[in-house]
Amino acid sequence: QAQLVESGGGSVQAGGSLRLSCDYSESIYGDYCVSWFRQVPGKEREWVAGIDNGGKIGYADSVKGRFTTSKDNAKNALYLQLNSLKPEDTAMYYCAAENPRCSSWPPLSGGMDYWGKGTLVTISS
Repeated sequence: QAQLVESGGGSVQAGGSLRLSCDYSESIYGDYCVSWFRQVPGKEREWVAGIDNGGKIGYADSVKGRFTTSKDNAKNALYLQLNSLKPEDTAMYYCAAENPRCSSWPPLSGGMDYWGKGTLVTISS
């Protein structure tokens, strides 16, 4: 069973940047649909960005042009670069994977098979 571990969260001021990483326990990126989600207390977990099995990359409208996701199969890692951060980006960020492929696009949280424990991003104004 795949294990996912996020890192890179922290507290920055609005306009700043962070880079999140998600390390996998095994080399599964080539076959899995992988995504980033985020959640704030009292709200549903929302999809942020993802890479499907064919390499297609997508972003939620709220982060398009500011966030960039990528993966490095050699390092078993998924990344999320967060630029021009806003206070409304404050959330717990999770990486997730679905096997064997994305059951929907954009992916739905209910369709993901594996989750990390999350990394907290806090943006101050």
